[in-house]
Formats: sequence, C-alpha cells, structure tokens
Amino acid sequence: MSERQISESIAAKHPLGASLGALVAEGKTKKIHLVKGSSDRVTVVAKDDITAGDGAKHDIIPDKGRLATATTCNVFRLLKACGLPVAFVEQDSAISFVAPKCDMLPYEVVVRREAHGSYLKRNPHLSKGQLFPQALVEFYLKTKDKNWKGKPLIADDPFMQFAEDAKQIRLFNPAKPLQGQEPFLVLAGSEVFGRDDEEQIFPEMRRIARQAFLVLEKAWQLEGGTLVDLKVEFGFDAKGGLLLADVIDNDSWRVLEGGSYIDKQVYRDGGALDDVVAKYRHVAEITSHFRVPRQRIVLWRGSEKDSPDAFLQALGELKDMMTVVSCSVHKEPVNAAGIFHRMMQEIPDSVVIAYIGRSNGAGPTLSAMSTVPVITVPASIKEFPDDLWSSLRAPSAVPVMTVLDPANAVLAALQILSGRNPRLYAKVRGEIENRTVNTIAL
Repeated sequence: MSERQISESIAAKHPLGASLGALVAEGKTKKIHLVKGSSDRVTVVAKDDITAGDGAKHDIIPDKGRLATATTCNVFRLLKACGLPVAFVEQDSAISFVAPKCDMLPYEVVVRREAHGSYLKRNPHLSKGQLFPQALVEFYLKTKDKNWKGKPLIADDPFMQFAEDAKQIRLFNPAKPLQGQEPFLVLAGSEVFGRDDEEQIFPEMRRIARQAFLVLEKAWQLEGGTLVDLKVEFGFDAKGGLLLADVIDNDSWRVLEGGSYIDKQVYRDGGALDDVVAKYRHVAEITSHFRVPRQRIVLWRGSEKDSPDAFLQALGELKDMMTVVSCSVHKEPVNAAGIFHRMMQEIPDSVVIAYIGRSNGAGPTLSAMSTVPVITVPASIKEFPDDLWSSLRAPSAVPVMTVLDPANAVLAALQILSGRNPRLYAKVRGEIENRTVNTIAL
C-alpha cells in the first residue's frame, strides 16, 4: 500500500474533527488541539502553509499538510521503534496525529554532519559540505518578533551557548562569523529556564538529539539519501519525562539526493512551488520505507557447558537479538545442518558466532554451508592455544572470521548488521562518536 493510500485509509476511519478539543496553540504550519475528554493528549494538525525567513516568505501549498504529517509519523514511528522517547501515539487522520501533551522547552536543537546553511555564515573559513566525524550539536533560543520577554534581539532564534559554571545563556547573531563576535545579550539562567533543574537536562537533550540523528542518518543512507543536518525540539510530558516533541518533517532537515536538496532548502532558494511540493511528496514516500529490519545473532555452541554469559553481557540491552543453539556439529552433523538451514530460512539477515571448544572446526563448517557471516570464537583457546589453527587455517570457499574476545565478536556482528539497521547503527556509531574529536578549528 502506498503512502497516499495509507493516509486516505486512516482519514476514512478517523474523520478529523470528531476528536478535536480546545485549541491549545497555533503556529505558522500547525495547530494543536486537546483531544476531547483528555487533559494529557493533544492532536497536532498540519496546515498547508510553508514559510521561510522567519515568516518573511509565505505560501500555501495544497497537500503540504498531508505530506508533512505522513513524513512526521513515518519518522516518529521509526524513532519509537529504536527506543527513543518520542511524543507520538498514533496518526489519526491524513493531516494529524495524537501525541502526549508537552510543556515545550524554548530551544531548537540542531545536529550537523556537514556544514550547510547558517553554520557557514558563522564559520566562513569552512567549505560547504565540510564533514564532521562527530556530529555537532547546537542550541538556539526559540524567539518571536525579535523579542525575549521584553528584551529586544538583533535576530530571532539566536545561536546560544550555555555557560554552566556561571548559569548564563549567551546569545549570538546566527548569521555572522562567530569567531571574534561578542554575545549581543547575556541572560541569566533564571530568565530562560522554566524549571529549577533545567540546566541539568542539556546533556540529555544533546544525547537524544544525536541518537535521533544517527537513526535517521542510516535510514536515509539505506534509501540513497544523505542527511546533513536535523532540527528537533523537546518537551516534558505530564509525568515529567523528556520527549522529542513537535514535528520532524521535510522542514526539519537538509537531505541531499544525487547532490541536490530534496527538503525545504529548495523553497528557501526560490524554487518553483510545483518543484517544492514534488520533493515533499517524494520525501513522504521515501520515509514510508523507514523501518527496523528483522535480524538475529545466533550463538552456536557445541555444548551447554560453554556459557553464553560473556556474549549476552556484551549485547546488553540488545540481548533479545541473540538466539543460543546447543548442537555439536562434529557429533551430529546432519542434525546441525538441518537446524542451521532452518534458522537461516527463518531470518536470513543473521550473523552466526560459533563458540566451540576443543576441535573447533564447527565455525568453518557452518561458514561453508551458508551465505551469512560466521565468526568463530575458540572457547578453549586459553587452555589449548593450538585449537586456534582449526579456525584460522580454513580451506578455500570457507570465509570464516576468527575473533578471540567474545565482546569483540559481538561488536563485529553488530557492525555487520548495522549496515542495514538504523537502531544498531545509532548504537554502534554513537559509541564511536563518544570518543571522536573533530580536529578542524571551529
């Protein structure tokens, strides 16, 4: 079923208006209503408006609300499936979705993999497309009409730096070179924060935003696109939980396909409205393919005496991905082949870790029987180092891999599977980026 058919089916089952309560808020591109009979859920209704330049440029594009809602719901479903805290319950019409009611925070959080847009204005010494091995996270104060609680601003949504030691928020012109620029306004934390401990959530917002970016980065890679930056917002639900909230649609990111933008940048650059809506339709269709694939790690051991604990511990929260099989390939070759082929038929996208003691030729044997990657971990290597050779000296057409440490074997399996899995990619890449430093001058 196509993205349009899904939206039309939802609209037919849930006619808009039947569940709309009082209007809570209205922005340039959406309205937020309470759900009738509920105090902690809202319906986010998309409008057909598109704006740029803080509203200086404004058009109505028929069908944009439907396309924006489809994209947001596709994205939120993926992020939710990857374990991220998202303000999303369900799509209830072609142009709306239900979400927890959130007390929104006054920040736009931007994650960048490449230098584009205003980043280049603040850092003119960099070239467009400059790659950041560690995704950058920036904060902007959400403002309107160049004013913050009676204080005039030189620009809306100024770039902000939070000085935790001084509990100050320093605001900068987002369109001017940052180097040498003094903050045009310094606010005390109390002038911005709505909660006593709000300064303590900045690291968590940074972590969640980067994790969301990594999930979507891989999702776009799998569809032939390149996500170069992403803007998100946060809010607290009724229970005090921090959630990714608002919307994530084609206005929220920059995405390249074949070197060209397929996002709102086309509108900002003066593209024809027909071309803009075509790209929004294209993006809504692509994001309908976003998903977490069905994958498995098979830990094959020759005996129940070989403990899987080290492997399960290395998997941590992902241990539900592992299935443990106990069958001696040496003593029961026919039975082992039957089990192995059936498991690969059930979930073809798998990696096998063979954890075999003594004569550990089981790993090479399993590798020769299937197209799936097989990693062998000699269980008896400490007591009998020579057992290693039956894994290393494999014959031709037996591409078995040998890893001595269980944790490294698990990581290798996750790296292989992460090439097709946004959830695993975000975990593996996130851990790498935690120890990565961007060496360019910023």
